[in-house]
Amino acid sequence: MLPDRTEYPCQMINMSPGGFAALAPVAGDVGVRIVAYFDELGRLEGEIVRHFTNGFAVRLAVTQRKRDKLAEQLTWITNRQALGIPDDRRHERYVPRTAASTLTLVSGMTIACRVDDVSVSGAAVSAAVRPDLGARVTLGTIAGRVVRHLGERAFAVEFSRIQHPAALADQFGIEL
Repeated sequence: MLPDRTEYPCQMINMSPGGFAALAPVAGDVGVRIVAYFDELGRLEGEIVRHFTNGFAVRLAVTQRKRDKLAEQLTWITNRQALGIPDDRRHERYVPRTAASTLTLVSGMTIACRVDDVSVSGAAVSAAVRPDLGARVTLGTIAGRVVRHLGERAFAVEFSRIQHPAALADQFGIEL
């Protein structure tokens, strides 16, 4: 996604914790900040640093903590593929087109949040407030509880019941 919020498909061709290269039908100007969503990595932000035939390279704008997490994720993905290890997630995850949502706590307090990815059984969420483990919450209109802390402001919500994929498509704009 470019700064004017236009979106284009792209295909990552290589990546390190500091950046990535992608093939795309459109490349923004060098120096432009972009947001990209990748299936197993979620939302990444960075700056276009160079162009090449049919693509561009991005330097990621991430904290050291996020860079370390990316290194771990990339190592896992590489090892999983090399060793033929299946993904241990119960349900396929989707990156929502509508990432902005709300999180309602038991107290009734509503917090703006971003849904990083979602499946029929839960979601990875980022917000200014990170609820305690086990806290009952409502993500948009879906009840659940916090089951894992993923970072300083990120956490996983397990839904109280399996959701119908069409309901997730309506609420989060995912493509099934």
